[in-house]
Amino acid sequence: MADIVERLIEVLGPGAVQSEDDISPDYTHDEGLRSEATFPLAVVRPATTAQVSEVLRLADGQRVPVVARGRGTGLSGGAVPVAGGLLVSFDRMTAILEIDLENSVATVQAGVTLEQLDQALAPVGLIYPVSPGESSASLGGNVSTNAGGMRAIRHGVTRHHVLGLEAVLAGGQVVRTGGKFVKSSSGLDLTQLIVGSEGTLALVTEVTVKLQPRLGHSATVLAPYPTLATVTAAVPRIMSSGVAPLILEYLDELTMTAITRSAGLALSIPDEVRDGAQAYLVVVLESTRADRLDEDVAGLAGLLGDLGALDVFVLPPAAGSALIAAREQAFYVSRSAGADDIVDAVVPRAAVPDYLAAVGDLAVEAGALIAGCGHVGDGNVHISIFQPDPEVRSRLLHAIMRTAHGMGGAVSGEHGIGTAKRAYFEELEDPAKLALMRRIKAAFDPHGILGPGRMLSDEAR
Repeated sequence: MADIVERLIEVLGPGAVQSEDDISPDYTHDEGLRSEATFPLAVVRPATTAQVSEVLRLADGQRVPVVARGRGTGLSGGAVPVAGGLLVSFDRMTAILEIDLENSVATVQAGVTLEQLDQALAPVGLIYPVSPGESSASLGGNVSTNAGGMRAIRHGVTRHHVLGLEAVLAGGQVVRTGGKFVKSSSGLDLTQLIVGSEGTLALVTEVTVKLQPRLGHSATVLAPYPTLATVTAAVPRIMSSGVAPLILEYLDELTMTAITRSAGLALSIPDEVRDGAQAYLVVVLESTRADRLDEDVAGLAGLLGDLGALDVFVLPPAAGSALIAAREQAFYVSRSAGADDIVDAVVPRAAVPDYLAAVGDLAVEAGALIAGCGHVGDGNVHISIFQPDPEVRSRLLHAIMRTAHGMGGAVSGEHGIGTAKRAYFEELEDPAKLALMRRIKAAFDPHGILGPGRMLSDEAR
């Protein structure tokens, strides 16, 4: 093992390799609630694709496990290193290689953050619309987990915007997939196979994404409701109305109180309305013109009233932006409050009311407190679990995941499986599909060095 560290130093330079006591604790965990710090053999920080290739060639030759890390903002243990393995961090690969205005695409290195890309795109009136709630996350990390976020209701998730990739296979071979075109009927779609594979098939070094026009006018509408059921029942009607929201979120009363208090945000909701509200719907609309936006807001306000809202508030721009920012911090607020786990299961949109009711019953049976919010427009529900007993919590989580799966949903809507949800995924998924995934994994990574234990148990090695 000392030999490979010395060889890595020769290839990358001493400043790009950390080992033993030199490893920063920041590299030993991700942001997951159950993430436990693990120190790898070494942390390597390549600056070029050629260096990534050499790292993987060396690792594969000596059968050393490799875990990829973007900015460590994941919530499922995907970026936690393996003891005795290498952690490949992309925090030095931060070049925006091209912004192609003619084709409305950008090509960036994997370590570029969403914030960096957004700052580069703002002056030219374009936007990369995927917004998973953490602007310090990297594009490579987003590709790894197929990240979504609040804007997915209109713009979809990461895979809907990735046109091409540069990736390095386990043996060091560099491949390019896709390109600056938006459609192709030429062979297997390797781009989409790698998206969401959580670093288990290849290490992504460059990403080409399509861009959208940056619209100049937006409005945030807040609607308190007497029950969570009335909120979720209103969603199908909103979606069929033609309003086409940019964001459509629900927050239960506990979550709304917690995030606004944490952000020091006063929304001036009358006491009699706030006292009767058990849940809130937050809708953001966008348009190219102010008059069209006003028409859409007026129509939405009338519809929300017809659908049982206690009142409808069109927030001032600053308050609207502050509320969305506070909503993006909901996970961190829950963590500060002592949440023991978080669920990001997804179900068909129409099944959300039944799913939340079932989860509520399961929580009562388990003696657990739950608080929730989520992308109700696309069925992705985020539930914070407060139950300190690990055995009781494990049974509750299994039951919650089984319920989502039984309603036609999936274990994870956007955080990924990683190591945290692998047991639920393997228990509930079709065995034939799991076997096929393992065969695909073996074709990409014959020696099983990439992302061991991520998504699937480590049978390959």
